[in-house]
Amino acid sequence: MRDQIRPGRRPVRHRALTAALAVGALTAGVALAPPAAAGAGTGPGTVQQGLDALVRADGLPAALASVQDGRGRTGSYTAGVGDVATRAGVPRDGQVRIGSNTKTFTAVVALQLVGEGRVALDEPVETYLPGIVRGKGIDGRRITVRQLLQHTSGLPDYEGDIEESAMQQRYFEPRELLDLALRHEAASAPGAAFHYSSTNYVLVGLIVQKVTGRPLPEEIDRRIIQSIGLRHTSFPAVGDRTIREAHPHGYRREKPDGPLIDTTELDPSAGWAAGQMISTNSDVNRFFTALLAGRLLPAAQLAQMRTTVPIGDTGAGYGLGIISRPLSCGGVYWGHGGDIPGYETRGGATDDGRAVDIAVTSVPADEAVTRHLEAVVDTALCH
Repeated sequence: MRDQIRPGRRPVRHRALTAALAVGALTAGVALAPPAAAGAGTGPGTVQQGLDALVRADGLPAALASVQDGRGRTGSYTAGVGDVATRAGVPRDGQVRIGSNTKTFTAVVALQLVGEGRVALDEPVETYLPGIVRGKGIDGRRITVRQLLQHTSGLPDYEGDIEESAMQQRYFEPRELLDLALRHEAASAPGAAFHYSSTNYVLVGLIVQKVTGRPLPEEIDRRIIQSIGLRHTSFPAVGDRTIREAHPHGYRREKPDGPLIDTTELDPSAGWAAGQMISTNSDVNRFFTALLAGRLLPAAQLAQMRTTVPIGDTGAGYGLGIISRPLSCGGVYWGHGGDIPGYETRGGATDDGRAVDIAVTSVPADEAVTRHLEAVVDTALCH
């Protein structure tokens, strides 16, 4: 969240990456997939109009959304094309890479371990990973598990050291990601400030593995995916560069005026516990509504998760792996969002069971486009 509101956005200083994120008006005038039948009860016309605008006005190849009202009724919507080469349609509720939404899954597993008495939020990282968190101004004996989960550890981020093009081919070990981060000085003293860093969640994932003796993907699958029946959600296996079910293609650009590059198949290991997962809009909605309803965490741990620190002056707050954002109609919604080459997702759920998740098939370079996307989320939840 380098600009204080965009989880998973790569650092502006890394020009090789940010230049690749620009999206042109390639799909302006493309015939749109027909809207889903009404039934979500949350303004299907306005949601469809919002997706259409993201394609026609903002130049994104495709946009897709799932909306759920407080009674559990759902609707799915699409706009644009799923493949710019063949002009194929967008699969309704198709799979996408969900980037930093993965952090919330990782946080839930960690907080389940807290509830089981196997991890303590205010225990130093050193207790679980002795001797590995050391660097310039960095000491695992002074950083707590809570600070990792809330991005207040001061740890530097490794993402700016990874070329986006490398992600399409190369596998990264979690410890390699940590080593990249530890080359840099601390961003701040532990507990001093909010500083979004995927390094925090690499460490949370390593703690989960150390405490359980099991791979993180297995724990996420057993404790969350199977538990609440997420049928289209997965943590890709080592070496798996594909999206297995029906999906829109994802794209990036090497430079603002360059051609769109299909980045659908890539090795997501650079995200690991911070950003590796694949899901659908409707499964992400199911996850966040189940979480807020208390189906994944005991009340004490859910309350801890929802205790936030401010994200700059945005009005949003970061809890333990979850973000609260204000709604124009009053109140807040809870979610995360994520960026990974080819896909950006935004959305969340309210305490009364409303939920929306929207994905677009290229990460916008222009912050205004992401604001438009978030405005569609707000409209869907408030209409």
